[in-house]
Amino acid sequence: MSTRTGRVNRLSNAAVAAIAAGAVLVGSAAYAAEIRLLETGSSLLYPLFNLWVPDYQKKNPDVQITTQSTGSGTGISQAISGIAQIGASDAYLSNAQMKSNPGMLNIPLAISSQMVNYNVPGLNNDHLKLSGPVLAGIYEGKIKYWDDAAIAQINPGVKLPHNGIVPVHRTDGSGDTFIFTQYLSFSTPDWSNSPGYGTTVSWPAVQGGIGAVGNPGMVNATKGTPYSISYIGISFKSATDSAGLGEAMLENKDGKFVLPDDTTVSAAVSEMTAKTPADERVSLIFAPGPQSYPIINYEYAIIKQKQTSADTAKALKAFLNWAIDPNGGGASHYLKAVGFVALPDATVKLSQKQIDSIQ
Repeated sequence: MSTRTGRVNRLSNAAVAAIAAGAVLVGSAAYAAEIRLLETGSSLLYPLFNLWVPDYQKKNPDVQITTQSTGSGTGISQAISGIAQIGASDAYLSNAQMKSNPGMLNIPLAISSQMVNYNVPGLNNDHLKLSGPVLAGIYEGKIKYWDDAAIAQINPGVKLPHNGIVPVHRTDGSGDTFIFTQYLSFSTPDWSNSPGYGTTVSWPAVQGGIGAVGNPGMVNATKGTPYSISYIGISFKSATDSAGLGEAMLENKDGKFVLPDDTTVSAAVSEMTAKTPADERVSLIFAPGPQSYPIINYEYAIIKQKQTSADTAKALKAFLNWAIDPNGGGASHYLKAVGFVALPDATVKLSQKQIDSIQ
């Protein structure tokens, strides 16, 4: 081999090596630029995130968002621990949780409601009327049969069966349990004393009662158990309809019986918006007003104010701002698909201010 040929080969090899090294560097830079966000928590919010994320990622391919339906309790704990960047929850953090975990944010993304569903053969096409005190009596085991006088009194003319009621409750840490037990607590003094409300409560022992995990588990348990009753998030209405379950009219604070729809949920929202504080931790349950549906709530993103990197904080802020934007995730076609209602303008501004504080 000539000296010239050897020199050319050495140069070629060096060029190939340089190109290869450059490709590795470019690949590493591209990988480093991709931000990964994990959302875990509320099974009620899960269907909305599954509508949001694919559309958001089409326009923001450098951000990869993974969604998991684990229950609000898990979403809260994983957001606090830093495992998840977004803890989806139907419940806001308590004063004790905020004190133990300073720097956590409770950011409303939308407004949801909760149904009370039942499987009573022959009556599932009707809307039985139920109240907080009646539901508390059922879940305490004091009201045991569907034809109990307390149920018959508010359902005159309805032929109620003498069959035992099977109450179904969540066994996982659940924001749905939080808002359902708030309704029982706010409407029934005895329940407020004990068991009270929370993402988990000590359910009274009721013979035949059933525990289930997540909203899907609640739907399946109610569908498979004649004469059962349960509480299920509105984003699962298509599932409860497909299962042929009945949906109750609930008594509100004004003594009127109403179903959850745009009118009744919006009526409750209008009554409660002004009561929302700067940190947005507030119950919307049992709002006054003749048209107000009694079980509505803010759907929260539980967020660490201080993120692990500036890039993660930037990506998280961009997604959350998009989620509440009427031209983004707050658009009606997303919210109507899951039965949610958009945040009022005043709440959007509060949420934006909290989002801006993420660093």
